[in-house]
Amino acid sequence: MRRSVVVPTVLMAALLAFAGTAHAAELKVMADSPLGPALSKVADLYRQETGTRVELALAPSPVVKQKIEAGEAADVVLVQPDFAEELAKSGKVSAGDQPMIGRVGIGLGARSDSPDRDISTSDKLKQTLLAADTLSFNKVKSGDYFATVLERLGIAETLKPKIIRTSPLGIFDPVLKGHGNDLAAGTIPLIATTPGIKYLGPLPGDLQDYLTYTAAALTSTRQREAAEHFIKFLTSPKAKDVFAANGVD
Repeated sequence: MRRSVVVPTVLMAALLAFAGTAHAAELKVMADSPLGPALSKVADLYRQETGTRVELALAPSPVVKQKIEAGEAADVVLVQPDFAEELAKSGKVSAGDQPMIGRVGIGLGARSDSPDRDISTSDKLKQTLLAADTLSFNKVKSGDYFATVLERLGIAETLKPKIIRTSPLGIFDPVLKGHGNDLAAGTIPLIATTPGIKYLGPLPGDLQDYLTYTAAALTSTRQREAAEHFIKFLTSPKAKDVFAANGVD
């Protein structure tokens, strides 16, 4: 009789210890910078629902890839598909299911106290850009694409003296230090969530382009089950609603 009481008690203690460990779990997620504003809200929702905290390490996809290749520890990575594919080839992330998490478009921003601009058509965008004192955009993929937009509009050479190429997060500095007629082109979530910056709108029509993002678990993670659960959560209707509300389609 005594033995039948002790065994369930020990088993219950083990289950409680396991539950406490799961509740206190923490995942490290390395992700491309444009996802930051939306991903932080999704991560907070995940913590509320599961008790698992998510530490975000944000950087451009090329930098994330370099850090992982250099041995930086993490559990999940969210980057553009070509970088995820390279990491899979090198054995750094799982080569299996890598679901698409969302996509981010490109838009324009100005200082919050400046007038609104209409960029809803190619011609209106062109006139707005020509009237700017400075135009800043980054040196990575979204900025390289925007440079082709200027060429397609036929104003690349005209605007050349006004253009400032920066780091992804540096595009807003010339605008905030300017006099109100300075513009920044970049990913929509960063523009829409940066203090002091007014989101003017997306690139119109076929001038628009998107950065897409996929998620994968690192092969070195010690929390594979938790990592895979988080990735599955990223594709859930709840997460997609939060992403969409913060500029990630």
